[in-house]
Amino acid sequence: MEKSAKTVSTLNGLLSTAGLQPIDSIVAAKFEEYLSLILHWNARLNLTAVRDTHGILSRHFVESIACAQQLPAGIVSLLDFGTGAGFPGIPIALCRPEISVTLAESQVKKAAFLHEAVRTLQLSSTVWAGRAEDQARRFDCVTLRAVDRMDRAIAAASSLIRSGGILAVLTSTLQMPLVQAAAGESFQWTSKAPLPGSEQRILALGVKSFALDCRRADEQT
Repeated sequence: MEKSAKTVSTLNGLLSTAGLQPIDSIVAAKFEEYLSLILHWNARLNLTAVRDTHGILSRHFVESIACAQQLPAGIVSLLDFGTGAGFPGIPIALCRPEISVTLAESQVKKAAFLHEAVRTLQLSSTVWAGRAEDQARRFDCVTLRAVDRMDRAIAAASSLIRSGGILAVLTSTLQMPLVQAAAGESFQWTSKAPLPGSEQRILALGVKSFALDCRRADEQT
């Protein structure tokens, strides 16, 4: 119990230092469970290269919570593309329960971890254990963070977003030109908010243009 309280206090302290809203005790307890799961599974599965408690809290949790708090209101469905250990998708599901989150992960062992996390944390989220681009539906928002071949992932993700929907990329100012080029002209970048922990890290939000999306669809028929 003392260890749990210390973890929650540390996490809220990091959020306060980053200028973010603290999380309440119920949500904080879920993050404590999530942390325990990661540490347990990381002992036999390479979920994340960051293996210490403070590193997971400061690098993964705080950045993901920042994303959750900065996403605009009105999002109903969200796909976390190449979610890995669940970042930022699981923190978004915890902080924004009004959003239906789908966690897409093609690696079988990581997908197994995600199923266990969803069950343990009692989330309504769905795990898509396969290639995210094989989804048949479109989402209000697609998030990407630290995925392989970012340019290809963004190009694939853009087709999974409905007209007027949002592409949310946790990236860096140096990578932003690549992100914009990969997304194409259908997206208008409305926000590039700084993320805690690095001067270079940003959350870039691109809105998919209805007119350009329709034009592309017409050209493909």
